[in-house]
Amino acid sequence: MWKALSLALMLGALPLAVQASPGQDLDVIVADYEAWTRAENPIAAGQNGDRAALGRLPDVSLAADQRRAKALKGFEARLKTIPEAGLSDHDGLNRAILIRVVDDQLTALRFDQARFAFSSDDTWDGTLSYLADMAPMTSRADAEAWLSRLAAVPTWYGQATENARRGIRTGFTQPLSIGQMVLEQSRKVAAAAVAESDPLLRPFDRLPASVSAAERADFKARGMKLLSGGLRPAQTRFVKFLETEYLPAARKGLGIGSLPGGKPYYAWLARRYTTTPMTPEEIHALGLSEVARIRAEMNTVMAQTGFTGTFPEFLAMLRSDPRFVASSRQDLMEKASEIAKRIDDRLPAYFATLPRLSYGVREVPREIEENYTTGRYFPGSPTLGVAGGYMVNTGRLEQRGLYELPALTLHEAVPGHHLQIALSQELGEVPTFRRDADMTAFVEGWGLYSERLGVEMGIYRDPYEQFGRLSYEMWRACRLVADTGMHYLGWSLEKARACFTDNSALSAHNIEIELARYVSWPGQALAYKIGERTLVRVRSRAEAALGERFDVRRFHDAVLLAGPLPMDLLEARIDRWIATEKARKPSL
Repeated sequence: MWKALSLALMLGALPLAVQASPGQDLDVIVADYEAWTRAENPIAAGQNGDRAALGRLPDVSLAADQRRAKALKGFEARLKTIPEAGLSDHDGLNRAILIRVVDDQLTALRFDQARFAFSSDDTWDGTLSYLADMAPMTSRADAEAWLSRLAAVPTWYGQATENARRGIRTGFTQPLSIGQMVLEQSRKVAAAAVAESDPLLRPFDRLPASVSAAERADFKARGMKLLSGGLRPAQTRFVKFLETEYLPAARKGLGIGSLPGGKPYYAWLARRYTTTPMTPEEIHALGLSEVARIRAEMNTVMAQTGFTGTFPEFLAMLRSDPRFVASSRQDLMEKASEIAKRIDDRLPAYFATLPRLSYGVREVPREIEENYTTGRYFPGSPTLGVAGGYMVNTGRLEQRGLYELPALTLHEAVPGHHLQIALSQELGEVPTFRRDADMTAFVEGWGLYSERLGVEMGIYRDPYEQFGRLSYEMWRACRLVADTGMHYLGWSLEKARACFTDNSALSAHNIEIELARYVSWPGQALAYKIGERTLVRVRSRAEAALGERFDVRRFHDAVLLAGPLPMDLLEARIDRWIATEKARKPSL
């Protein structure tokens, strides 16, 4: 009898209550969290292949946030029951990162960040342009999904407007200058005539040949009705709201530190975006140190050009010399594309693992280019068959110095954002929540590290392009100074502007666009330099420890193939990798 029972248990013939391991319990929590977040964030869910989500927009109402807070507290309590000891490295990362993700979301809800509702370059119109550009159009179902999303836009606008009203009631608003900038952009959008060429109707032009011309025309006609009957009135209502309610109540001070509870909020933002315990004062001091270091390097490179004037005169020359200006929008796009292909040619020498997903070089949509940054990356979707997008702003050509273009391309395309994000999207063994984790210091730090890596890769062809790279690094160092200065130390806009105008070759227009971004999006600008310094530090540590056995391709795998990480977990991962490399037998 005992032998028969033992055999049955071994074969799984009899049910038996088995105590789940901590790792198995954690797997259940991760699965529940990912199912919950897919339901709450249809934009991310759609990009990850959930086609049912492509017809929805997120619920951004206060009631939805209160519901989310309750669910997140439940996940927080469940995670606390999982002991750290005994977990595998994989499970340990899952636990540590999910704890941070949940805590960040809960803290953001406690601060009621939704009250800001918009920033200088993160407006609802801009989000819609992005969604239109990325919408898959492989079938009639995709067209119907896009129409459903357009139909949901007025409700989305209304919820976000109520969030901004709550900001007015609680004294938590953007400054007047940001409100005026958004109002100017919103007036143009609301006043635009609805036509078949509307950017939000362009997705229908990508429908396959299996969809007849008559069907395409019908989809566009239905889309025009949604725009004229729903979206344009919603945009007009938002313009009126800005004019009559928001601007009169916009905050008078520049920095967020001037708001009730603003300084503690900013201190949390500094920790959240850098994923470190650094204080605003420590970050400010680091910024000043980096400005001095980079300025010395810039002086050396300036001398290499043969220029004999002063540093300010050199900056003035760079900003005004026509040889550094593209002759047309098409010329700028062609130059960006040529640089991108030169970088592609060098990637295998520095990366053992490359993403399967390709990327394109695209123009920033012209309807939003005026207040938009000089370049950006739009993630693609391997599941939906959408390539990544290196977005180049082709407006105001005289403000887009060509000496900056190699650094911009390295950062936004490859080996910067596209390579890192596409690789992360393709990490099938890593949970989705980790692949999508908003670890800004890792993502943007990698982008800035990639600009530096371009020196090794031989991408910068002359001292002017080298100076452009240093100017971009100075830009990120000045961010540490200006962001903390405005939001924590009470600086004026003029004082913050001086760091950029005195030390970088950025054009006047770009500086103003960037300053507006920092004012309206406090803390995010701190992530770049902190992340890059961490990556440079761990690479230097690995090179020193491994000597001739250091392999940059294997190092980059170690950095990238766990998805985006907080800085302390990245450092711990590289320390473990160094130990493993030391123990590894060299290949013959």
